[in-house]
Amino acid sequence: MLQRGAGLPTKSPSHTPFALTSVLSPWPKHALSRLLLLALLSLLPCSAQAAWFRVGVVGPWGCDPIFARALPSAAAQLAVTHINRDPSLSSAGAFDFAVLQEPCETSRALETFVGFHTKASGYIGPVNPGYCDAASMLSKGWNKAVFPWACVGYELDDVRSHPTFARSLPRPTWVLHNLLSYFRWAHVAIISSYEDIWVETAIKVADSLRSHGMSVRLVSFMENTPHGSQADFVQAVILCMHSVLIGGSAQKLLLETAYDMKMTDGSLVFVPYDTLLYSLPHQNVTYPALKSNSKLLRAYDAVLTVTIDSPDGSFYETYREAMERGEVPRTLKPQQVSPMFGTIYNSVLLMAHAMKGVRDSGEWISGGNLAHKARSLDFQGFSHRIKTSSSGAVQLDYLILDTDGSSLDLLPTYRIDMEIGMVRFLGRDIHFPHGYGPRRDAACWFTSGVICSGGEETIKYLSPGPLKDNMLNSLSYCLRLFDFHRRRINQIRLVRGPNKILLTLTDVTFINPSLSNKKLSLDDSRTSGGRSLSECSQNTPLSSQSPATYENSNVVIYEGDWAWLKRLPDGNFGRINPKTSDVFELSKLQDVSYCFSYFRKLLWTAPEVLRSGQAGVHGTLTADVYSFAIIMQEVVIRGPPFCMLDLSDAEIIEKVRRPPPLCRPVVSPDYAPMECIQLMKQCWTETPDKRPTFEDIFDQFKNINKGKKTNIIDSMLRMLEQYSSNLEELIRERTEELEIEKQKTEKLLTQMLPPSVAEALMVGGTVKPEYFDSVSLYFSDIVGFTTISANSEPIEVVDLLNDLYTLFDAIIGNHDVYKVETIGDAYMVSSGVPVLNDNRHAAEIANMSLDILSAVGTFKMRHMPDVPVRIRIGLHTGVKRTVGVCLGSICCPLEMIQRCVVGPCVAGVVGLTMPRYCLFGDTVTTASRMESSGMPYRIHVHESTVKVLKELNLGYKLELRGRTEVRGKGTEETFWLVGRVGFTKPLPVPPELKSGQMAHGLQMAEIAQYKKRKAEKQQQEQLAKKKN
Repeated sequence: MLQRGAGLPTKSPSHTPFALTSVLSPWPKHALSRLLLLALLSLLPCSAQAAWFRVGVVGPWGCDPIFARALPSAAAQLAVTHINRDPSLSSAGAFDFAVLQEPCETSRALETFVGFHTKASGYIGPVNPGYCDAASMLSKGWNKAVFPWACVGYELDDVRSHPTFARSLPRPTWVLHNLLSYFRWAHVAIISSYEDIWVETAIKVADSLRSHGMSVRLVSFMENTPHGSQADFVQAVILCMHSVLIGGSAQKLLLETAYDMKMTDGSLVFVPYDTLLYSLPHQNVTYPALKSNSKLLRAYDAVLTVTIDSPDGSFYETYREAMERGEVPRTLKPQQVSPMFGTIYNSVLLMAHAMKGVRDSGEWISGGNLAHKARSLDFQGFSHRIKTSSSGAVQLDYLILDTDGSSLDLLPTYRIDMEIGMVRFLGRDIHFPHGYGPRRDAACWFTSGVICSGGEETIKYLSPGPLKDNMLNSLSYCLRLFDFHRRRINQIRLVRGPNKILLTLTDVTFINPSLSNKKLSLDDSRTSGGRSLSECSQNTPLSSQSPATYENSNVVIYEGDWAWLKRLPDGNFGRINPKTSDVFELSKLQDVSYCFSYFRKLLWTAPEVLRSGQAGVHGTLTADVYSFAIIMQEVVIRGPPFCMLDLSDAEIIEKVRRPPPLCRPVVSPDYAPMECIQLMKQCWTETPDKRPTFEDIFDQFKNINKGKKTNIIDSMLRMLEQYSSNLEELIRERTEELEIEKQKTEKLLTQMLPPSVAEALMVGGTVKPEYFDSVSLYFSDIVGFTTISANSEPIEVVDLLNDLYTLFDAIIGNHDVYKVETIGDAYMVSSGVPVLNDNRHAAEIANMSLDILSAVGTFKMRHMPDVPVRIRIGLHTGVKRTVGVCLGSICCPLEMIQRCVVGPCVAGVVGLTMPRYCLFGDTVTTASRMESSGMPYRIHVHESTVKVLKELNLGYKLELRGRTEVRGKGTEETFWLVGRVGFTKPLPVPPELKSGQMAHGLQMAEIAQYKKRKAEKQQQEQLAKKKN
């Protein structure tokens, strides 16, 4: 993990990057060729100013030989090369990749994925669907995007729970659903091979298809005796394993066994699953597995191969063209490479286009923004175009390929258009063995909202004649029987269960209407034994009243709530119909009129009526609107008017009558939807003319209810019920957001201090200083930084350092190093501290130094793009007294001197306010001396570091510099690190220094052109001001 913070020993004045430098003479004429070379390097397509974005390609490349045939390294390298060279993707920045090995066991795969946190900036994969949910949640916590192609679960498409998740292929089970729906095959069996990846795939596919209402049976391939009884009830068998066409031995054995058991006679269709994940070539291709095995060829007649359509050229043809151009290895023939190669390429390219969208919009580079920008894209993939919808769904066309059992050709029969979700016939029927295919299920299996528990559609296979009439009669009888059961179930639901709407006398408790203004609890009502509450008040003046029954009372208590019962006109209401509904509507209007006349009391009375002195005698329509607003407050708060104010009724009435201040109920947005609260406030406004009419109120509720016919009270209650049902979801979302913010805080702390130190400080512990025997340190600074600062605005200096250090931070995240400190233009990195790594620290520092020097060679300052930025790098390593430190400096021409020293080092936390993790010891001092005595665009390495690098025998290229005077150490033999075997990134050419010139300054000739342009710009601005 990238870490921040640490102390850095102060550099002597003679070596500080801010020290004054002498004016250097202009460049000689023979150096023009070198300037031309630098100019050409600056025109390279890779963006120097942007940090490298590393894509992690996650998959079981090391444990599954067929997955390994996808050549993930070659596919990612080809994609990255095209991205970095494509001018249209220049704003996406520079891309790099890392192949991340995913174990084939699910438990170990998840454990390994946790360790990928610092290995990449975004992820392509995982391949194992078993831990896609966990991987998405981890990437959400890391704020890094994950673009898988093999994840199955539909719940991953929830943006709120998985904001950093974006598919690079359509969801495979949605393709299968379109296929099965078109042919009406609702009963499916799934067979998987024994590998964890395919077992997890089978489980996820089964869950997804069941969510669509299909009947799915899961069958393990390892069972030696297939279940014939299960085969009798299925039409399609999905094979979760490697396709036999690309070397899948398990599928070969299964199809041969199915042929021997006469299961390939046309009653079953076998659908390979893995071909959904890539574009399988089918034109002018002969697959050896079918050509050399006649039994398998006949068995494959029962197989429908669904794969991505590549209309412009097959995968093999495109790969062959790339091989001829030298872009991919020539060691393998196209037929020996898995078509998954193209899927990996397309996924990396999709992430690059998403990155371009993020950068073009000026948004922060984060996992959530990357996933969001993977929408509305259209670009050319490896062998076909890639298109995404406005919701992020990938829209590709799939082909259904079929054979005839005798020829070797795979012929397209149908096309599945994922953009509109339709299956199109291509003019060639599917060839089923014996001339018929699996039976078709009833349409109810594929009708949303309908539960289907059987049914087989056989109309298509019946011959005309008497049988047809009998069948129609039987079908008509079944429909009538189904309708009878449906109506019976609906009637039962009206009077039973939690959602019943028809009540009987035993469901309610009647109370006396005169008690309607008393506050009675449900417990009081229940103690009456189901009788009226007046019977329980023998010692009150109400005891003399007659018991409340349905004959003399229309007020009841039902489940703790008071309700008014409306007495309808005489008639038979055993069945609710539209005519009865009209009666209810008229009754409700009468009730509303009664309420406005009955409740026109002082607390509900409008302020202008109160001031008139005729409250309860005269009223207006606008005053009724005010009263309606107070009733809305009662419903929303579920309490009396003004119940939230700690005032008496007399005080409230007086404040309402004589503003200011304005006295109104206080309703929190947590109680009701915002539309309801805004309408309520409009209704009780102080100025009557500004209040809406009841027609306006009806219209607003009609808009809220999307045009449905309803009344005010029902609309308001429905809004409240909907709002209450969403409260639990809102609380869960807020809890997740709080957890995410907590993780961000902890992540920020671990970026400022090592994780072990941060954890100790968070629990209030102390951090004791540690002694490290063998470490490596890196120092670097910018050549001529003082001159650059003198000719730049302060904000331009800040932008320069921020751009450069962002570039460095992205690079060190790919190495086992720790960022100690940045002071001005100085950059310091260590390896072997605080986490021990044996003797690999010298190699980690050396690799990091080469990557940094390569990136600096193409780095450009925003305000001085023509002025080179050169740095000096120094490294030092040793045993019992060595630490690898790196310090980077930025100067207008950025010359980096690297110096490497190894030796003993002590690390500890210093201070309580803004604590810093600092390094102390002779190793730090020696590494700093290596940097200050280095040269621009050079990596200066101490002899102790060279010894460790040679012991590692990793092919590092070193040049002897000679004996160098090291201040405080005397004369020592030092070296230049100039490369490594297998390191292909370009390194900048060090400038030639004349005799007497120092390596710490910037040639004034290099900045003269910038000063000239700046003066011309200022002159133009002054002329423009004079004209104005």
